[in-house]
Amino acid sequence: MDILLIAGLWLDGSVWDDVVPELTALGHRPVPLTLPGQGDGSAAATLDEQLAAVLAAVDAAPEKPLVVGHSAATSLAWLAADARPEKVAKVALIGGFPAPAGRAYADFFAIEDGVMAFPGWGPFEGPDTADLDEAARQRLASAAHPVPEAVARGVVRLTDERRFDVPVLLVCPEFTPAQARECIAAGESPDLARVTDLEYADLDSGHWPMASRPRELARILAEAAEA
Repeated sequence: MDILLIAGLWLDGSVWDDVVPELTALGHRPVPLTLPGQGDGSAAATLDEQLAAVLAAVDAAPEKPLVVGHSAATSLAWLAADARPEKVAKVALIGGFPAPAGRAYADFFAIEDGVMAFPGWGPFEGPDTADLDEAARQRLASAAHPVPEAVARGVVRLTDERRFDVPVLLVCPEFTPAQARECIAAGESPDLARVTDLEYADLDSGHWPMASRPRELARILAEAAEA
């Protein structure tokens, strides 16, 4: 199965470099995506353009793919399920919940000169980064691209309720499945509360398991694809 890999804020397809060979060895076709505004020098890229790139990859897959979204990109993966419910086999969400309709995609940090730059590791100290050594932090930070304002502040638009019938796997790295269930029950993810087939996978890592636990993450994604 094609496994489309969408990184979270600031990162492009290269962040999956350690996951790709593991998925290949497990018999799947990983497709790491680098989207408009991720290192191409375009500060004018929009959320719609990024979604269009994801949908192009969905449409190009020879069979229904598993669409994987990490962190903020859980919203992009879920937008793909909304736009192509008949073409997406399953969605895997890593370390985040998709933004509800009408909410900004990822307006989390200050915008300067039309972009949201990587803010450094300060805001992420704690469970998010506990498993990242200094080399891993430097590697991720050096690969970070500023996020265009029209991506970060783009409005999430969801229109097709057939998305709720697309199976979803919520991968829980810096939080547990029990904590995720509590958040959903408390109304923090209204869409996931309506998914008819929602599963959880516990992964003992921080927020960036593709860097710290690539083999374990690949195994979880391969099992999701095979299921």
